[in-house]
Amino acid sequence: MPRVLILCTHNSARSQMAEALTRAAARQAGLDLEVHSAGTEATRVKDEARAVIAELGLNLDGYTSKTLWDVPDAQHFDYVVTVCDSAAEACPVYPGKTERRHYPFVDPSGGSLDRWRAVRDQLKIQFDAFVQALGDGRDIPPTYADSPAVDAR
Repeated sequence: MPRVLILCTHNSARSQMAEALTRAAARQAGLDLEVHSAGTEATRVKDEARAVIAELGLNLDGYTSKTLWDVPDAQHFDYVVTVCDSAAEACPVYPGKTERRHYPFVDPSGGSLDRWRAVRDQLKIQFDAFVQALGDGRDIPPTYADSPAVDAR
């Protein structure tokens, strides 16, 4: 079973939403994935992340903010995906079998729920494509270059 880690700075918003979306996409595709998220620092899962994920019929109940070292078997992942630039810079080196990807998303913190929804929707597009590529045996997209940028307002 492939192991996936989604890494952000605080594990409070983007990485939490991406974890839930990736798990849902894998379930829908019938793909057996072990998915975790973590941060370079732990804080708390933001209420806005919980709210916009709930709009899709998913929930973040039981999800907690954690660091990489709180994740089981933290050095052994098949894929490590960073969703913000600071996490990409702080991400530790992984053994040769680990494939790293960097999909930077705007931090929705402090923005309107519409901004949160826009980031959620982009995460969904990207991680649906990620799961689909895994399921089809295709190469995982190296970057998040094909989607429009989120308006930073």
